[in-house]
Amino acid sequence: MTKKKEKKAGKHMRKSELAEQLMTWMQMRPGEDFALKQIFRGLNLTTHPLKMLCVDILNEMAEDDFLQVMENGHFKLNNHGIILTGTFERKKNGKNMFIPDDGSEAIFIAERRSRHAMHGDKVKIALTAKRRGRKVEGEVIEIIERAKETFVGTLKVDKYYAFLLTEDRTLANDIFIPRDLLKGGKDGDKAVVKVIKWPEDAKNPIGKVIDILGQAGDNTTEMHAILAEFGLPYVYPKHVENAADNIPDIITPEDYAEREDFRSITTFTIDPKDAKDFDDALSIRPLKPGLWEVGVHIADVTHYVKEGSSIDKEAEKRATSIYLVDRTIPMLPERLCNLLCSLRPNEEKLAYSVIFEMNDKAEVKKSRIVKTVIKSDRRFTYEEAQAVIETGEGEFKDEILKLNELAQILRKNRMAAGAVDFDRVEVRFEIDETGKPLSVYFKESKEANKLIEEFMLLANRTVAECIGKVPKDKKAKVFPYRIHDLPDPDKLENLNWFVNRFGYKIRTSGSKTEVAKSLNKLLHQIRGKKEQNVVEMVSLKTMQKAKYSTINIGHYGLAFDYYTHFTSPIRRFPDMMVHRLLARYLAGGRTVMQTKYEDLCEHSSEMEQIAANAERASIKYKQVEFMSERMGQEFDGTISGVTEWGIYVEINENKCEGMIPMHELDDDFYDFDEKAYCLTGRRFHKRYSLGDAVRVIVTRANLERKQLNFALVE
Repeated sequence: MTKKKEKKAGKHMRKSELAEQLMTWMQMRPGEDFALKQIFRGLNLTTHPLKMLCVDILNEMAEDDFLQVMENGHFKLNNHGIILTGTFERKKNGKNMFIPDDGSEAIFIAERRSRHAMHGDKVKIALTAKRRGRKVEGEVIEIIERAKETFVGTLKVDKYYAFLLTEDRTLANDIFIPRDLLKGGKDGDKAVVKVIKWPEDAKNPIGKVIDILGQAGDNTTEMHAILAEFGLPYVYPKHVENAADNIPDIITPEDYAEREDFRSITTFTIDPKDAKDFDDALSIRPLKPGLWEVGVHIADVTHYVKEGSSIDKEAEKRATSIYLVDRTIPMLPERLCNLLCSLRPNEEKLAYSVIFEMNDKAEVKKSRIVKTVIKSDRRFTYEEAQAVIETGEGEFKDEILKLNELAQILRKNRMAAGAVDFDRVEVRFEIDETGKPLSVYFKESKEANKLIEEFMLLANRTVAECIGKVPKDKKAKVFPYRIHDLPDPDKLENLNWFVNRFGYKIRTSGSKTEVAKSLNKLLHQIRGKKEQNVVEMVSLKTMQKAKYSTINIGHYGLAFDYYTHFTSPIRRFPDMMVHRLLARYLAGGRTVMQTKYEDLCEHSSEMEQIAANAERASIKYKQVEFMSERMGQEFDGTISGVTEWGIYVEINENKCEGMIPMHELDDDFYDFDEKAYCLTGRRFHKRYSLGDAVRVIVTRANLERKQLNFALVE
């Protein structure tokens, strides 16, 4: 800008002239977003009237869709054209949205303009003519790729036709099924149906039954329906099971010769009481006064599962075992996960081990990674090991107490380094032989759990450092890491604002260690307080999700610069990848193709998330089933969520969550404050906030939707 223009800008300017300058200035900086102060400085607006005029222009440009206003209040040039490609998101409330691939603002798509698009579909849209003062809208002109073709629901079979009734939000309508495509399905059966066509002038898609799961309401049927709903397998391919059956179960002389022999060293497993697949075992022996050898022994799955085999391909596809309320859907065939690979007591087993020499201060003096043969002396449940820790009595008490002592030091050091100490209670069910939930109990992490956790963390970190930690002038070989990014700064600010109302505060800036220590302080302060659950829940939302990647950025939550997953190859495919690459590199092998392994990491992360969603859905189903026998009963609860459509309440005694729909709050008109997590009445100013104690009555239990409804008890 010239000096003459600068002078003029500092005093007065016509609106059209300022608008032109503003547009030119922003077009020179495409893709960037700006705070008001940046814009004022950039245009040299020094007087209050000019700044106010600029604000008016910015608001008008945003209203006319030339600019978009970001969540943080910044302004950004809207560069999208008339035709856009992106993802269609179907909403339950009918307000369907289009998410552009270019990252620009979401666009509303009316149902009549959706062209039968389903949730998650890749689509092309055209922007419709914009009306003054209204947000831009779009119309689907092409469905590029369907996100989903199969759906789960209940068959409604009449004499001449049938429908699949779904609760799936990806579909606006039920699926019509011709009688000859029912595959023997009967009225009331749960079925998996594939959409085969959706004529443009038809209200309903047309589908065919590809599998009958069983009668709705049957426990196995409902668990299989949850798996099918998430696109997860509920049966194991016979040819893969046959391949597993043909694997020899003998340990050959060659196997013994190439491995370190740990069979005579005290070794045991500690697992949940219902576990059948024992991935890991610990061994310990004194080397000299004050120095211990601790072995972390992991099932050598890849000795049996060869890369590229049918078993390997199936494991890669599944990527993880799935743990529903009443069953495990294993990643590997049962013969491998429960028999051949499982480190069962009094059986010689092949392992991949990390051996540590540690002193009484839990300092690792030496470590090595080796193939071993072991023989577990005892299978402990967590409860049995905990009893030894608490009483100081029982089998292998000296070994367990020493390992626990070392684990506690490891944990203390990890927390001091800035690890985040989330310790959430998990809901579990006592169920009968038919799958009916009889009672609810809570799984808490005690010292025995933390003993195992600390040594698994140490082994995982050691393996990651072995491959990833190289001199500055060398490039590390391609390797799958378990990474966890720093919390989003805006979310940290929101968390701080939220916890202030309870009298707490956290750091939102500074080093990652300082922020983590501040979070830990908060988590310790709330322990045992009535607001513990809700503050932990909001704190968790500030954290990023951990995932797999060949690009190492460290693990923020654990405060590790290098971390991987090595310790659970029976149930996680990334651990199998790590075992194979570790063996390759330790034998002097060359690095592998990064793109291939990054794709495998992405797939594993995605499958992990899908499996977690299915696990949550099975818990939700059992909670609704459990509460369906308690209709009309009253319970004390805590507000666990606040939305524009109602309040979510978690019952204190059993952690079952239900919703109080907005229409139940009929004493006033309520405004929703998203930032403060609250509803406030306009007339009487009654306020419902996250964490508030309430008393509720159970009014509805919908198993099909996995939904509980409550009403407030005044």
